[in-house]
Amino acid sequence: MKTNDTTKHFILNNLAIRADLRGVEQRFDVVFQKDSVRSQEERYYPQFTDKLRREAEAMAYHYKIFYCLENFLRELVSSKLFEEHGETWWDSSVPENVRKNAFDNRKREIASGNTPRSDLLIDYTNFGELGEIIRANTEVFGDVFRDIKAIGSIMSRLNTLRAPIAHCKALAEDEVLRLDLSFRDLFRQMGS
Repeated sequence: MKTNDTTKHFILNNLAIRADLRGVEQRFDVVFQKDSVRSQEERYYPQFTDKLRREAEAMAYHYKIFYCLENFLRELVSSKLFEEHGETWWDSSVPENVRKNAFDNRKREIASGNTPRSDLLIDYTNFGELGEIIRANTEVFGDVFRDIKAIGSIMSRLNTLRAPIAHCKALAEDEVLRLDLSFRDLFRQMGS
């Protein structure tokens, strides 16, 4: 087994174990580890029930995974397309609707008076749009993913699972399992 595969398996197993422990905490209404963040929550947010805080804690775990995945995909897309097309990769390789939406998102953010999150338009794309960019550049990503059609299907499933996470709703137990399996499917597609 390659080092990359071993590392991926280690990370996935660790994530699965942590998810199982959080499930036990929720099921039996216990907390295995009380950290300083939880202490701050208790000091600053006494109006929230313990149940709501436990749900938020469990969902934070899923958010972190998606945060890492989405930004990993942005970096992968950027580096591969830059490698293939140079500095003009955004204009030459990204579907027009994705470029327009990213531009509009950045424009709205600037107009709101908020600090722009980035100077890079790729950082204004959403998860589904990253899938569109990959599908539009199958020749570039053919050496990264075993099957681009399968990646499209997996990313579509992940995008559906992402919605409750992004909109602060708890995932059902079956959806947590589906999320874990979808991540495994994605990384399997990236194996050689």
